[in-house]
Amino acid sequence: MKASEVLRRYKDGRRDFGGESLRGQSFKGMNLTGADFSEADIRGANFTNACLRGAKFGGAKAGLQKRWAIFLVAVLWLLSAMSGIFSLWIGLLVELIFDTSHIRRIAGLFSTIELAIFFIVTIRKSLVVGLTASLGAGVAVVMVTGVVTLAGAATVITAGTGTAALIAIFIGVAATAAAGAATVVGAFTIAGAVAVVGAFSAALVVIFIGAGAFTGSVTLAGVITFAEPGAFAFAIAVAVTLLGAYLGYRILCGDKRNAWIGSVSIAFAAKGGTSFREADLTDADFTVAILKSTDFRGATLTRTCWHNASKLDRARPGTSYLQYVRVRQWLIGEGKDKNFEGQDLRGINLQGANLTDANFLCANLNKASLQDANLSRANLMQTQLQCADLTGATLTGAYIKDWGITTTTKLDGVRCDYVFMRLPTQDDPNPHRKPDDWNKNFAEGEFVDFITPMVLTLDLYHNRVDDPRLIAIAWQELVQENPEAQLELVSIEKRGKSKDKLLLKAETSPQVEHSVLHSDYFTNLQHLESLPPEAKQALLRERGEMIRVLAGLLTKHGSPEVSVNNHQTQEGDKNMAGDRNIYRVDGNYSEGIYNE
Repeated sequence: MKASEVLRRYKDGRRDFGGESLRGQSFKGMNLTGADFSEADIRGANFTNACLRGAKFGGAKAGLQKRWAIFLVAVLWLLSAMSGIFSLWIGLLVELIFDTSHIRRIAGLFSTIELAIFFIVTIRKSLVVGLTASLGAGVAVVMVTGVVTLAGAATVITAGTGTAALIAIFIGVAATAAAGAATVVGAFTIAGAVAVVGAFSAALVVIFIGAGAFTGSVTLAGVITFAEPGAFAFAIAVAVTLLGAYLGYRILCGDKRNAWIGSVSIAFAAKGGTSFREADLTDADFTVAILKSTDFRGATLTRTCWHNASKLDRARPGTSYLQYVRVRQWLIGEGKDKNFEGQDLRGINLQGANLTDANFLCANLNKASLQDANLSRANLMQTQLQCADLTGATLTGAYIKDWGITTTTKLDGVRCDYVFMRLPTQDDPNPHRKPDDWNKNFAEGEFVDFITPMVLTLDLYHNRVDDPRLIAIAWQELVQENPEAQLELVSIEKRGKSKDKLLLKAETSPQVEHSVLHSDYFTNLQHLESLPPEAKQALLRERGEMIRVLAGLLTKHGSPEVSVNNHQTQEGDKNMAGDRNIYRVDGNYSEGIYNE
């Protein structure tokens, strides 16, 4: 079915396009919200910038069209032939070690040494490290030999020999560079073949590509005039080719040391494949879809379902949560590793997942779907959860110190017997259980009442506290001048390593503009601090008892009315890590932190 026909029928109210053949069609920029493409053939289709909110792609087949796959395999064959040429050329340079010419023997010797360094370091470390080490050794020898050559020329001694040695070393460096190029091409062709046609078909393709490498070698041998390639040269050529194949195999097994080659291979294979680049896939469903050679760069993947999707590891993920291997495994139902520390998982769909003991420390779960997920004993410390949906989730035994829930976090029906406010340490093994009585648990629905943030607060942060009485006056004047804001002070927290910083939190009416109140407050406070001492004293006498009471709250430690918080902070006091025992002025607990 043509894209124009799909759009026409969509405008007429049709939403079911299941099983249709849409290969190579362009839906760029189209609004297809709620369309059903289940079981459709979307290979080579272009959905760039399309609006596909709630669309269904269950069982759809994405990827390359056959003509594109054939074209890319032909490109890999040409690259393989180039690799064969490089490999045989390297073998010829190494074989010079058996030549009768003195200069050629030196060139062969240095080529052998640098190639040996390249092989050893590449296998033990990575291709980049191996190439750097071998080339670095060659450059170092060139520099040393150059100095010796200049000294010899100055004394008319061995000048010719030194120059010949330099030429030989340069040949060795060139051989290493060629080996690196041949290895990269070899690894790329293996990984690229699998990315283009799949693991089973890749076996046949690799044989075809290997024939290309052999053809390249024979072609080079036919045009060489300065040497006849012998068995040793062919052996070196085979060794270089096998190194490339070995690296390609390791990349396919998930080796991170040369992962960049795999990424390039996937990007290569995605050319001409299905594109969802910059598309809005919010709430889209890819259950059981085949997604190799598919481009998701820049796409909105909020609450997108990937259950049992296949070949997602051969898709182009961009910077989304799909870039993480363990996350992809969880999304398709094969996850085991539960360490998501520090990862950007915005909008991820983990509905119903068993995430017992998972580590989400400092992870970004904003807009994530965690409905009915089991988060028992999970580490949710400093986890961002703005707009996240935890409806029906289990949080018993979770660690929630500094977790970033806000009024936009959905906590309906959360099941929780108890939580821990901090991780136990050797110095302080107390995890600060809530409820405090270890023999009691939260009643049904009680945890949500205990933990839900009341409102987004107006935060008045003070880098220094010169005179708490002036802060009290500035606050009182802000309340009096803005009665429509319905300002109510709910907590006072001390911050900083030396507890010399202060944070006032206040509830306001939903319509009020916090930035205006914030500006008015600190403008007035700065004016009060700039007053001469006599004027300050007169003002304090005028305001009387109310100011003394509020100023007393600002300086007390752990009074019944307000509990002061102690925070360990980093530079600028922006990383608010540390113990948190926050109480509202009216005595009820609340906490809500969200870092933009």
